[in-house]
Amino acid sequence: MLIVKSLHIVFVVSWFAGLFYLPRLYVNHAMAEDEATRARLALMEHKLYRFMTPLGALALGFGLWLWQGYGFSGGWLHTKMTLVLTLVAYHLYCGKLLRDFAAGRNTRGHVWYRWFNEVPVLVLFAIVFLTVLKPF
Repeated sequence: MLIVKSLHIVFVVSWFAGLFYLPRLYVNHAMAEDEATRARLALMEHKLYRFMTPLGALALGFGLWLWQGYGFSGGWLHTKMTLVLTLVAYHLYCGKLLRDFAAGRNTRGHVWYRWFNEVPVLVLFAIVFLTVLKPF
């Protein structure tokens, strides 16, 4: 089961790298003034999203395997699972934003994306503290 736990951690870290970087690309994309820069950023965003999606799926899969294997329970786990579902929704919303940028339909400025970029950081803090401390 330690191998499953190790794989879960590796894929969570990898998925979070994408969750941290993709919105940062959106900040730059929203600020870009020339078409060449926008096209380069759109390509980077597409490739990153395509790469990070299976990483997120593997993180979730190994997490569910751990849940089955260890039989964790408690209020902390329900809260953590709610936060994980929030991350999945965040990931999917990043995909919607990606499609909006690709179609030239972005309506948000770089400041909004800077704030949007902080969401996974806050969720990560909460999940780590819940998992380590199991406060309830």
